[in-house]
Amino acid sequence: MREQAGDLAARVGAPLTLAGIAVRRPDRVREGVDKALLTTDALALVTREDVDIVVEVIGGIEPARTLILAAMKAGKSVITANKALLAEDGETLFAAAREFGADLYYEASVAGAIPLLRPLRDSLVGDHVHRVLGIVNGTTNYILDQMDTHGAGFNEALEEAQALGYAEADPTADVEGFDAAAKAAILARLAFHTPVTAADVHREGITEVSAADVAGAQQMDSVVKLLAICERLPGQRGVSVRVYPAMIPRSHPLASVREAYNAVFVEAESAGSLMFYGAGAGGAPTASAVLGDLVAVARNQVAGSTGPVEVTYAELPVLPMGETTTRYYVQLDVADRSGVLATVAEEFARDDVSIQAVRQEGLGDEAQLVVVTHRAPDAALAATVERLRGLEIVREVASVMRVEGDE
Repeated sequence: MREQAGDLAARVGAPLTLAGIAVRRPDRVREGVDKALLTTDALALVTREDVDIVVEVIGGIEPARTLILAAMKAGKSVITANKALLAEDGETLFAAAREFGADLYYEASVAGAIPLLRPLRDSLVGDHVHRVLGIVNGTTNYILDQMDTHGAGFNEALEEAQALGYAEADPTADVEGFDAAAKAAILARLAFHTPVTAADVHREGITEVSAADVAGAQQMDSVVKLLAICERLPGQRGVSVRVYPAMIPRSHPLASVREAYNAVFVEAESAGSLMFYGAGAGGAPTASAVLGDLVAVARNQVAGSTGPVEVTYAELPVLPMGETTTRYYVQLDVADRSGVLATVAEEFARDDVSIQAVRQEGLGDEAQLVVVTHRAPDAALAATVERLRGLEIVREVASVMRVEGDE
């Protein structure tokens, strides 16, 4: 704000003045920050008469929710990067913004500096979005990329991600999919105009992704990625919102997203397929998104208006994972004798799961059977795999992975 003060004033139509900064530790050294701006009384700051816009980058549910609601009740517009709060209780925040005539902007909450949410909210608002598919967590993408390109194990790749600052000391939110699930809820809400919370999102992390899974993907000329998938199902039956590791073909653009980068595909009726790619995390990318929102909100205030008011008018049900149609890759260690393939195929047929491809390799104790299915209800596929585990001819179900991206 200081280095670009002149440019920002020209872009907004008025100067942006920093009124105060609420912190927990006011005595901590902050180079270049006037100590007179610091306060530990966040509530007093966000309700001060001379404050027009509040930026919240605390994270978590409380006290962020209380402070945001207090700010809007006092007539302030709010910019937040708080994906967890938006995913858990976004409806309360948006209702308050409508009630008090405030802006609520949150571009930094998903995919860092990538301009993604505003295009969904503004540019594509006249279109019909069918699907949002993407990589929205840089930590897990880095780990899976290292496992694929360098043969690293999960723990080794995680330690490297932590050493580089991509992963926290406690990486649970990333590796167990909580971070991606919160972002998926925000994306689904915007794309389908329907209320979706993090609790509605089917979530699976990457801690169970094994070397066998990665090797199996390589044999199929595919790569494993943690995907956030939001789909509107045909006939307004509902929406599916899910996060899980899946194989995607190396020919798919998402397969080339390396290290800690993010990328999101949006598929719309008239616009077709759009891809948004870039740095999805980090201080500078997040600051870019926050500052972009700050300029947009300040422009609205100079014009005496507010931005678009979001309404979740559709009220589409979020379907359980079992009703979602998916594809599976299943690798079995089997006894090498006649009739094995027929027995395995019979188990798939019992749940009306169609097999797309089968590959058998090895002899004797090393025999492996790889099955790739067509799309079927996820519950049917899961039931088939569970029965396969109990077959005498199946020594081990070595790998089970969903398959995406080649429809």
